[in-house]
Amino acid sequence: MRVVVTGAAGFIGSHVVDALSGAGHEVLAVDAPSRSPTPQVARRTWAEVAVRPGVVVAEVDLAVDELDVVAAADVVVHLAGRPGVRDSWGPGRAIAERDNVTATRRLLAACADRPAGCRPKVVVASSSSVYGSAGRRPNREDDPLNPASPYAVSKVEVERLAGLAADAGLRTVLLRYFSVYGPRQRPDMAFHRFAEAALDGRPLPVFGDGRSSRSFTHVRDVVAATLAAAAEELPPGIAINVGHGEHVAVREAITMLTGALGVQAEIHRETPVAGDATRTWADMRRAQRLLGWTPAIGLRDGLEDQISWHRALRTMQEVRVG
Repeated sequence: MRVVVTGAAGFIGSHVVDALSGAGHEVLAVDAPSRSPTPQVARRTWAEVAVRPGVVVAEVDLAVDELDVVAAADVVVHLAGRPGVRDSWGPGRAIAERDNVTATRRLLAACADRPAGCRPKVVVASSSSVYGSAGRRPNREDDPLNPASPYAVSKVEVERLAGLAADAGLRTVLLRYFSVYGPRQRPDMAFHRFAEAALDGRPLPVFGDGRSSRSFTHVRDVVAATLAAAAEELPPGIAINVGHGEHVAVREAITMLTGALGVQAEIHRETPVAGDATRTWADMRRAQRLLGWTPAIGLRDGLEDQISWHRALRTMQEVRVG
């Protein structure tokens, strides 16, 4: 299978490339690392992606460049975009619009422009943020959407565009990812910030009181669901939750993390982020039915995996300095 992965220098994208390469697929990895919020990290990951067997890399800005990279694809896994609720306010609103909405519109148009019979299937990354905060039950895919930040609004528009493309004959599927964590997690994300602070002996920066809860989902589980969505025949335009069926309070997750590290960390409370959900909670029945997928990695084991990565990264940095 010939697969284009956009956002291949990113957290989830690099893991998807690894999995596809390991399975023997031809992969065209697409990204614009210089547009990353952390370009140095993206460049390092990009260099690692470029040496994977069967992987060809192409630096492409989806919002402005020609998109002939999709010409020979059987599947496009569209993971590129500007993430983050916190950074989408103020000037970040225009960036989210450009990198999420404009980029997706152009990518879908390029795929739809292929001759009939040659159009790729397009797996599009969305987010649990489109729901807003969950209530007394997990969010189902047919629940009303309630975006509470510019980032979430941009993802709702991405979903609308994918739905229009499906109506016009393009095979699209939307994956609503829930609080993904694990090795290579972005530096701005919670567990990355917590682990680095704890390893440095600094207070852990927590937005709010730590009572908010999340369906924390390990990146390997997310990759398995993404590859299943790429392979299965699915109703065009369908949205599927990709998340853990349990929601865990942030403060409980911190207890697990510090326990795995063997430290008692001080908490530094910071102002809650506007538009951040108080609870995310995934109903997984559609994913089970259509993808044959359920998450396999519990939070305790997943955090130990991420901690091992942080420690290994520090060891490599010490070797380079030494």
